Amino acid sequence: MKIVIIGATGFIGRKLFTALDKEEYDLTVVTRDAANAHKVLGEHAEFCEWDGYDEARLSAIFADAGAIINLAGENIGSTGWSENQRKKIITSRTNITSAVVRAINKLDKKPDVLLQASAIGFYGSDYKNSFNENSPAGKGFLAEVTQKWEQAASGLHEDVRLVLLRTGVVLAKDGGALAEMAKPFKFGAGGYVGNGKQWLSWIHIDDEVDAIQFLMEHREASGIFNLTAPEPETMKCFAKEIGKALKKPSWLNVPSFAIKLAMGQRGEELLLASQRVLPDNLIEAGFTFQFTEARIALANIYNS
Repeated sequence: MKIVIIGATGFIGRKLFTALDKEEYDLTVVTRDAANAHKVLGEHAEFCEWDGYDEARLSAIFADAGAIINLAGENIGSTGWSENQRKKIITSRTNITSAVVRAINKLDKKPDVLLQASAIGFYGSDYKNSFNENSPAGKGFLAEVTQKWEQAASGLHEDVRLVLLRTGVVLAKDGGALAEMAKPFKFGAGGYVGNGKQWLSWIHIDDEVDAIQFLMEHREASGIFNLTAPEPETMKCFAKEIGKALKKPSWLNVPSFAIKLAMGQRGEELLLASQRVLPDNLIEAGFTFQFTEARIALANIYNS
């Protein structure tokens, strides 16, 4: 089967590409810079440049594809949330997703499935209640981003399965949020932020990749799926588990006011928000997690 991946050079995309490459799928990577993508990902794919606008070009790339996986989007945590950056975060997602949908809809022979990235930011923050795929949208900038992101995919032709991947905090040694969270621990200055009671909904990178492949291949799967482990942790407990895995102390606390002062709304939503998100639809579909406990996931990441 031909699989087209948009965003394959990103943190999740690289891992997914490697996993699918081992399965010997016919992989096509859509990128703005084919030379760089080739350097990052290696030989085993067709690399097609796309400027982000030319839908006729995109339709030609999609021809005969069985699955399209769209992971593209501006990094939400790398810089501050200026007004200009907020616009970039939203438009980088909505414009590409809308173009992907229109390009698919123009095809005579359409793919079986579009797997479209999203995030658990959709649900907003809640210290008391849990979220599942039936929970309503929350408030805040990240909830706004994900609502618009998913709405951009809503016009997909009914013959194509649409799978929305609401991903949590992805754990891996060499990228993502965990790499940043672990830095202070390596200098003996590890700990938690805020009151430590906020829920962190995480997923091991291996389960993230396995879940995407499972949903691609599972022809009855459609709709919204929370890509999070079934056992979220509070921030304080999660910090303790990082310390144990790294054999470093976890004793410092960065208070909420310091986070708000240093990072503003970005800090409030990325570090202080509480999201206890459960993967009900993924479990009901028959997916089996390798890592259900943060303790085991972190031990695997740092000690394997």
